[in-house]
Amino acid sequence: MMADWKEIEKKYYMQLLTRVPLTLVKGQGARVWDDKGKEYLDFVAGWAVNSLGHVHPVLTEAIITQSRILLQTSNQFFTVPQVELAELLVKNSCMDRVWLGNSGLEANEAAVKLARRYGALKLNGAYEVITASSSFHGRSLAMTAATGQEKFHKPYEPLPDWFQSVPYNDVAAVQAATSAKTCAIMLELVQGEGGVNVPDTGYLKAVRQWCDDKGILLIFDEIQTGVCRLGPLWGYQAFGVEPDIMTLAKGLGGGVPIGAMLAKERCSVFGPGEHGSTFGGNPLTCAAAVAVMDHIIAHDFPKKVKEVSDYLFGELKKLKQEFPVISEVRGMGLLVAIAFDSDISQEVLTGCLEQGLLVNAVKPNAIRLMPPLIITSKDVDEAVGKLRTVLSGRNA
Repeated sequence: MMADWKEIEKKYYMQLLTRVPLTLVKGQGARVWDDKGKEYLDFVAGWAVNSLGHVHPVLTEAIITQSRILLQTSNQFFTVPQVELAELLVKNSCMDRVWLGNSGLEANEAAVKLARRYGALKLNGAYEVITASSSFHGRSLAMTAATGQEKFHKPYEPLPDWFQSVPYNDVAAVQAATSAKTCAIMLELVQGEGGVNVPDTGYLKAVRQWCDDKGILLIFDEIQTGVCRLGPLWGYQAFGVEPDIMTLAKGLGGGVPIGAMLAKERCSVFGPGEHGSTFGGNPLTCAAAVAVMDHIIAHDFPKKVKEVSDYLFGELKKLKQEFPVISEVRGMGLLVAIAFDSDISQEVLTGCLEQGLLVNAVKPNAIRLMPPLIITSKDVDEAVGKLRTVLSGRNA
């Protein structure tokens, strides 16, 4: 008899999630299968994590090979994959130094700690960080406070009070919030969890100029937008703005948990023992990330993503013309939101499940698409076709 995994989960797992009623057991490329054998086209990709899709041979082989050599050591020793990954990230970005952790949360914590250390040493003890409304930076107490969404704050108040959240896409609000206590401004380039919010032209450049004028640091949270998610290798390249500190995770490991905090030399002010991680940058995760990054760079994924993204947006705009219930199609690269004129995202998600398509209900009135970077125009046609069937069914 087949195990009822949903009931077993209910008995043993902390009930912190509102899960989609689906137990996934296998993946291949841009597709997954549930425990009943049904196939789905995966346009969620582990929340923008599975950059190379599921069970990509390059990643699988790297994991198998490294697992036979060395899994974990203390960071008091050098390991080859860690140094290889650091070199790869620096040589292919505008950054000079790398610190490796286990997740986007850890990368963002490290970025804020580095900014506060910089403030202590260079800015007369400045320690506050400005963030934006509708942002999402992680779920520790500090990153919950940094996140600009009240719903995440309420269960844990009082929170650390050295974050200031200002309206996103509003340069004047950033300027008004800046004080002698401000050491940094931390922004997502495109707000993923906030609903795939894309800034106006010039916003990020203006914030960069403000940071330069005030001598404070600019942190770009590229946990979701890095590794070609917006098209270019790094999201900042799409906007022509370089940060002082950048955080990565999600697509970096292609499914293996890893986070990275990168910084320019001038603000790399951590001293020995001032930050660290037991598992951060271990040989297995670093070997996986090296394989992912090598493959993406060698095969010119920025070009591939641009081509399939242009096609996806074109087809979604046609869909919008067919169905007035779609109020907007927004996003960049392969981070896309379809907004509706009413709160039907859960209904659409359920319909997509029935059709064999995985999407994310990012807002009550919007679904998010963040497929693997390997999808093709044929996959786009299939996904849009399934969406068309779902939306047509609503009008039947």
